[in-house]
Amino acid sequence: MIRKRITFYGSVQGVGFRYRARYAAEMFGCTGYVHNEWDGSVTMEIQGEEDNIDQVILAIERGSYVRIENMDVKTLSVDEDERGFYAR
Repeated sequence: MIRKRITFYGSVQGVGFRYRARYAAEMFGCTGYVHNEWDGSVTMEIQGEEDNIDQVILAIERGSYVRIENMDVKTLSVDEDERGFYAR
């Protein structure tokens, strides 16, 4: 189990990114949250098995109109009490 904070840059707001992230995270058993930033990027904190997190990102990228140009990734401490995945 790992937790990551990922900031996505590119065409990531106004294209259903957060909805896709929530749906994919639930499908692959990950917890965390996703929200839009003031600068047009999207930040996601996600935890689960590394393969499942990778699958969530791939599912988001497959979305129409979503174009991820760059990602900043930071590893965080796992939140043992977290339940669910939320779009903020």
